[in-house]
Amino acid sequence: MKKKFDIAIVGAGVIGASIARELSAYRLKVILFEKEEELAFGVSKSNSGIIHPGLQNRPGTLKGRLCLEGNSLIRKISRDLGVDFKEVGELMVIFNKEELGRLMKIKENAQKLGVKGVRLVDRAWLKKNEPNLNSKVFKALYAPSAGIISPYRLVYDLSENAIRNGVIIKTSCPVKNIVKNKNLFQIVTSKGRFQAKYIINSAGLYADDIAGMLGIRDFNIRPRKGEEFILDKKKQYLTNHLIFPLPSEMSKGIIVIKTADGNPMIGPTAEDVQDKKDLSTTDEGFQKVLASARRLVPSIKGEDIIAYFAGLRPVAGDDFIIRLERKAANCITVAGMQSPGLTASLAVALMVKKILKETGLDLKRKKVFVKHRKKTIHLFSLKESQIKKLIKKDPDYGDIVCRCENVSAKEIKDAIDRGATTLDGIKFRTRAQAGRCHGGFCTTRILKMLASHTGRPVERITKKGPGSEIIKG
Repeated sequence: MKKKFDIAIVGAGVIGASIARELSAYRLKVILFEKEEELAFGVSKSNSGIIHPGLQNRPGTLKGRLCLEGNSLIRKISRDLGVDFKEVGELMVIFNKEELGRLMKIKENAQKLGVKGVRLVDRAWLKKNEPNLNSKVFKALYAPSAGIISPYRLVYDLSENAIRNGVIIKTSCPVKNIVKNKNLFQIVTSKGRFQAKYIINSAGLYADDIAGMLGIRDFNIRPRKGEEFILDKKKQYLTNHLIFPLPSEMSKGIIVIKTADGNPMIGPTAEDVQDKKDLSTTDEGFQKVLASARRLVPSIKGEDIIAYFAGLRPVAGDDFIIRLERKAANCITVAGMQSPGLTASLAVALMVKKILKETGLDLKRKKVFVKHRKKTIHLFSLKESQIKKLIKKDPDYGDIVCRCENVSAKEIKDAIDRGATTLDGIKFRTRAQAGRCHGGFCTTRILKMLASHTGRPVERITKKGPGSEIIKG
């Protein structure tokens, strides 16, 4: 029997989760499909976690408008859902007078766009406020509204709140085909057939494949690989701001990034690739990133780096694609959501809602909409006195499973209760396994906890889904 919905969303990264949460406030039956075993396992898992102020987006573009709007919206959603957003500010640095003209043009565009508080700062200001910065830096453009957030925890918090308000989420559920039959989309998935009046395509790297099922073939997703490198948490005070170089036509450049988790990060590279599954890292990428990062902050050393990873950005042109399709009535495409997609995500959700309303969809607010959720507890963000109080209430907070990141048994059990079924699902929610030992101390314990709490045999517990089993035989 086919299940009928008002709206089906394909792709449960930060864009899909934002749209689902926004629509959950209305009297609609909404379903969200995700092909991976857990949410945020696609493009969103490799996001740098930067909430951009809008310095690098041209006025008159969707990227520019939605980035600025999203930067503002993230503050409210952080308060409502207990998301760990921090405003840290951004510095775009130059090394000589010859670069000043380009920097001033960026400043002019940012002011036209409406970015608040942008100003030029000199060598004296930089020496006082960013002491580890290269002494050869001449000036910098300062944008105080830049921030940092955990991209995956944002996805989990948005989706949990959407579920709380009635949205159905299907994971490990790739969409295999979509057929328009009269006024309904017939959606064929690995978990059965579904019907929906509207479909929202937010499938990231695979948005062109989903569009192709409906005969829409006027855009292609080109993966752009970015290699990034995580530093030891001991270096968390390396910089006080996000440090950017002057951007190129293709990339914002290699950045020194503060993160919401504490570990600084350097990168990314920007390399167009063909394979949508190419997440390889290279020595060439490492050397390029390290040299570029050291040009900004010379004290960074190779031995500071504890992890390498690569992510793919879904490029579909110079701007976002957000539109109601003519070839498939009631289909909304949300594609090409590369940077600043994370920043813009909440504004994108509002734009999608507006498009739905313009098509004639009756948007009636629910009488009861739960817009808040209790902030998730992370020991790594608490003071010792706060931790002691928690341990008195529940001794499991005193049972430390991950020593590197100070993650307790209670936090891991809570993560499983919230939907974690894989080792990466635990890592993204709690930081366990994300420290210098990479789970060398805690992985076996987490495996046992996952098996016990999910009822699965330990050999069926995976790192990130089928094909990544830890124990075989």
